[in-house]
Amino acid sequence: MDLIRHLGYFVAIADEGHFGRAATVLDMTQPPLSQGLRRLESRLGVELVHRTRQGAVLTAAGRQLLPRARLLVDDAARLLAEAHRIARTRGTVHWGATTALSDRILTACVTALRTEKNSGDAVSTTVAATVDLVSAVRSGLCDVAVIEHPALVDGVEARPVVKLPRWIVVPAEHRSAATERPAFPMLADLTYAAYPRAANPPASDTVRDLLRERGLDAATVTVHDDRSILAAVAAGTSFGLTTTPPSDIPGVVWLRMAPQAVALRCRVIHRAGAEEQADALDSVLYRERVR
Repeated sequence: MDLIRHLGYFVAIADEGHFGRAATVLDMTQPPLSQGLRRLESRLGVELVHRTRQGAVLTAAGRQLLPRARLLVDDAARLLAEAHRIARTRGTVHWGATTALSDRILTACVTALRTEKNSGDAVSTTVAATVDLVSAVRSGLCDVAVIEHPALVDGVEARPVVKLPRWIVVPAEHRSAATERPAFPMLADLTYAAYPRAANPPASDTVRDLLRERGLDAATVTVHDDRSILAAVAAGTSFGLTTTPPSDIPGVVWLRMAPQAVALRCRVIHRAGAEEQADALDSVLYRERVR
């Protein structure tokens, strides 16, 4: 059996006090979680958890063994992070980008990392939510990342905030598309196609507050990338914000509304020792910034 993995099951159950919630945290279903705990109990020769209608209650043995189990699970995570750092010294730069970056800026960042002075490193790219990127840099799984601002950046080095151009996209047949001076309240009959709030709560709330300040309190439909935003807009039911520059996409019109206010605020974060990679990404963002 995989002792560390099954200890992780035990720790999650202890933390959540419930098999269902622990399974959700571990991104798995409940039956294999329960089976894994039983295998661990069989291996250790003690019962760790009482299963009750109210949830999961630790036994006396479970309470005694939980601190040691937590240490082993945490040490395993640190071992993996250290292994990733060692792997990077052999020639791969691991970086991350918020899903809000356009394809063009993302590829410009990759090119900048490849051509960085004295760097012959390969480049590994992760596109993810801001909260996940901060965690990856903090743990050492990523060297550097471009994240959306505002965001909690404790435990990492953070560069100054840069504003990147962002547009409002609306259905081609919508009245705002044919208006010389469109206003935000005109979009009230559309839903707002937005990334999940959990991807970065501070930035999500900032955008919603901005829309409300300008007279628009729209219902939200959740999307996960720019393609999904453009698809929802082309369907005629939504508007969205995108860093993808205006292009000839059927059913979609780009509006330049309050460019400074709706600009994407982002910044580079990095681990200690990755200053040169951070400089390379900063140079891309400053070239693309709103002027």
